[in-house]
Amino acid sequence: MDTQPTHTHGSETDTDVPKNLTAPFTYGDLIVDYLKGMGVSHVFGVPGGSIEPFFDAVARAERRDIHLKMVVSRHETGAAFMVDGHIRETGRFGVCCSTTGPGATNLITGVANAWEENLPMLVITAQTPMAKFGKKALQDSSCSAIDVVGMFKHCTKYSTLVSHTDQLENKLINAFMTANTPPKGPVHLSLPADIVNTPLPVIPDVNSSLFEQTVGVSTPSALEQLKSEIGTAERILLFVGENCKLEENQLIQFAEQINAAIVSDPTGKRWVDETHPRYCGVFGLSGHQKARSLVMDQKYDMVLALGTQIGELGTSSWCPDLLSPKLIHIDDSITAFSRTPNAHLHICGVLSDIIGQLTTSAAILRAQGKRWQDLTATVVDQPLLSAPLQSAANSNAVPLKPQRAFHSLGRNLPEDTRIFIDAGNAWAWSIHYMQRANTQGLFRIAMAYGSMTWAIGASVGSCVSNPASPHLCITGDGSYLMAGQEITVAIQQKVPLVMMILNDTALGMVKHGQRLGRAEETGFTLPSINYAALANALGIEGLAIETPRQLDELDFDRLFSKNAPTIIDLRIDPEEIPPMGERIKGLSTSK
Repeated sequence: MDTQPTHTHGSETDTDVPKNLTAPFTYGDLIVDYLKGMGVSHVFGVPGGSIEPFFDAVARAERRDIHLKMVVSRHETGAAFMVDGHIRETGRFGVCCSTTGPGATNLITGVANAWEENLPMLVITAQTPMAKFGKKALQDSSCSAIDVVGMFKHCTKYSTLVSHTDQLENKLINAFMTANTPPKGPVHLSLPADIVNTPLPVIPDVNSSLFEQTVGVSTPSALEQLKSEIGTAERILLFVGENCKLEENQLIQFAEQINAAIVSDPTGKRWVDETHPRYCGVFGLSGHQKARSLVMDQKYDMVLALGTQIGELGTSSWCPDLLSPKLIHIDDSITAFSRTPNAHLHICGVLSDIIGQLTTSAAILRAQGKRWQDLTATVVDQPLLSAPLQSAANSNAVPLKPQRAFHSLGRNLPEDTRIFIDAGNAWAWSIHYMQRANTQGLFRIAMAYGSMTWAIGASVGSCVSNPASPHLCITGDGSYLMAGQEITVAIQQKVPLVMMILNDTALGMVKHGQRLGRAEETGFTLPSINYAALANALGIEGLAIETPRQLDELDFDRLFSKNAPTIIDLRIDPEEIPPMGERIKGLSTSK
């Protein structure tokens, strides 16, 4: 077969060869061209024998003026989490890859997390060459051995084996379009090494517009009905969820037009100015009594649920007072509506478009004399933090109170800091005590799947994608001992990620959960480790923080301007009980 590549333009053929192309153009190079068309800048993964043909294609990309950077993680789960962070930071499609066998199965936790978080991610796993399928080849993960394609079908929107070269392009396009169709999510291609390495005699053009998906308002009559009902309502509550990404100040402008109060679920707080008087706090896990009072007292005519997935932790175990016929659910994906069958109305579409139309409608009603009652007045006497909680947040006691630490971080971090919160007690302390004015979604927390170590990988991926912006990862000592080696990726990439480890020598959520739930106290103890010294052994700066004063004196501007990461060993009071009563209640209902 003639391996000299040509370009096709419809029926015309151009025999020009890409400059500096010293090897035959392969199907691996074709994948790279499609990634370029999708705007992909980074691929995260771990090398190995069967994935090498794809790594070769990425390495050749630079010689073809395609700027695609391979970032090698220390574990495949970390690679998938890094893609998560990359997608959140850039808003673009993400890609991770692994070799066959254990490399592929190591990816699954991170891919499952992306599935639950609705992130558009291409997962590429290698296969041994086709001729070796079912012959006990090393790391065989074909359908005749460990069926990786079958495994990924349970945590992706699309999982398929490319068994012939003629399938690859069509399946790649199908994967891209499926990943980007709401509800978005990961897709998986299993690629035998021999197929990826096959020379391609004709180079097709890549039309990236094929992959662009838009969602319009699918229920215009329902939207008109909602405009009418807002006009007759007196008091309105806005319930903000994780997908409520709007234009700047759009949420507050709408709330002020209709005198609405705002509460959020734990992940939705990222889109709200938590210092604004219309914000009444978090409902659900580690939430605020002020928000709970608003929901439970039901002194409103309607609840507009905006971009919320209606999960356990964000609804106080699906509280019926919230999920009542007063609820109107607005989302860009109809799949979320399956969890609000009692809702008065469902509206599917782009949230920014819908809220824009509702705001315009409300302004017209105001001009005609309509006035809504101020729902926040019903809880005006309740501060977000009660006096005892405020006392803990301002405490100068030693050992350092975690309440004090998170309250201080909320006030002192630069406004544009990307904050990644890992699963565990960091969830509880940050949700309740870390108040931020930023409305751009920079408070990042993944609560759908709840995987420990998520923040470690995700913060690395985000910081690699945008090293000029400040990044802080807050993780526990338990998570760090699971996956702390990923900090060495930040070292290698020379990015100024600050990783803060909550050092209480325990799996804190397990420990306090057992105590609060009156279970057997077992399995939560961790060794006492000097993480600052460990950082120094890695050749990076490590800081031990034991007092409020040391915390307040941290020069984050200096740390965020370096060309290397920093580890902060935050030694907190291990006996402080996190605000996690909702979690204990949720566990008790399963017994």
